[in-house]
Amino acid sequence: MIELELTEEHKALQQTVREFVAGEVAPFIKEWDEKAHTERSIFPKMAELGLLGVCIPEQYGGAGFDYISLGLVCEELEACDTFLRVVMSVHVGLNSLSVYSWGTEEQKQKYLVPQAKGEKLATFGLTEPNAGSDVIGMKSYARRDGDDWILNGEKMWISLADVADNFLFFCWTDPEKQKVRDHSGLSCFIVERSMPGFSSGTLHGKMGIRAGNTGYFSLQDVRVPKENMLGKEGEGFKIAMFSLENGRYTVAAGATGVIKASRDAAVAYANTREVQGQTIANFQLVKQKIANMEADYQMSHLLWAKCGYLKNTGQPSARAASLAKWQATTRSETAASMAIEIHGANGYTNDYPVERYLRNCKAAVIYEGTRDIHTLMQADWALGLKKEKQARVILPPYEPEASKDAAA
Repeated sequence: MIELELTEEHKALQQTVREFVAGEVAPFIKEWDEKAHTERSIFPKMAELGLLGVCIPEQYGGAGFDYISLGLVCEELEACDTFLRVVMSVHVGLNSLSVYSWGTEEQKQKYLVPQAKGEKLATFGLTEPNAGSDVIGMKSYARRDGDDWILNGEKMWISLADVADNFLFFCWTDPEKQKVRDHSGLSCFIVERSMPGFSSGTLHGKMGIRAGNTGYFSLQDVRVPKENMLGKEGEGFKIAMFSLENGRYTVAAGATGVIKASRDAAVAYANTREVQGQTIANFQLVKQKIANMEADYQMSHLLWAKCGYLKNTGQPSARAASLAKWQATTRSETAASMAIEIHGANGYTNDYPVERYLRNCKAAVIYEGTRDIHTLMQADWALGLKKEKQARVILPPYEPEASKDAAA
């Protein structure tokens, strides 16, 4: 049975994140966005609150919360600015949860523990200059050399590319399977920034998420020990799809935060802006826009929460994650646009945050599977052309503190 009421622990976490962004980010985000400045001091502060390991079990340095908690954190962070949620997506959703699920005990101790504690930042390298949605179109490859692997390739559009310490690197390890585009020839490796042959750079001129670091990284004859392969040889595609599902979940929750922020900004403006002797909150078409934003927020929130429930209970969730990501990101774009229209000319300037919301949210309809890709996936599921696979359970059964106390 899906519980629609948040636990006291959920509410406390939600309030903690709201207070954090209100004090540490909101007063400065306009300046950071204007200057395309990534404020690195914010990451240790997120770590102090346990956010960088929010749903990683305590035995591996995390806070031990559940998937609903991860969603709440993402929603509250992106209600302030998207760059904060992006950190959660790549560090927690794409990297750390994958290491927890697929990694050996040695890999968890070496990489997951410091990541969950926030001592190290991590990200994910799948996309290449000529390979986005077409994952098996990638060119990166690895070849054996004794007990090591030699890695070569370039990854593009990587969040935290110039900031992260640890990277997941997907590449071909079977050249024969690459020739026939057989994804079972792909593997995944854990790569460290300090490894010789690693280099990275920052992309400039982005439309949005300017306060976040986005770039590329390159591997030129990077030697990694065989112990750094995540999962087994040939499991790279499975790991990538598992990672992307978690990423889609975080993106959906974050996009819901954009809808909420757009709604709240529109409400505040409509209640103070006067035209013809009355506030524009009295105008029917303004009410219609705000009503649509409210409906979009409630529906998007329920969609990602349902996905979180499925994940918490170990049920298949790929279809739910896809639907939540598709709908929430699409609706966030609409909400931000309507918020600008309610603000009129003022909404077209950075004196108000709504123009930043629109610039930021546009990226989310592209990454983690484009809007078009998810449309086709949902149609295939509905038509019975696509089957949902059994979930790979990665978190211990979640028990709210109240339940634990009662059991005791």
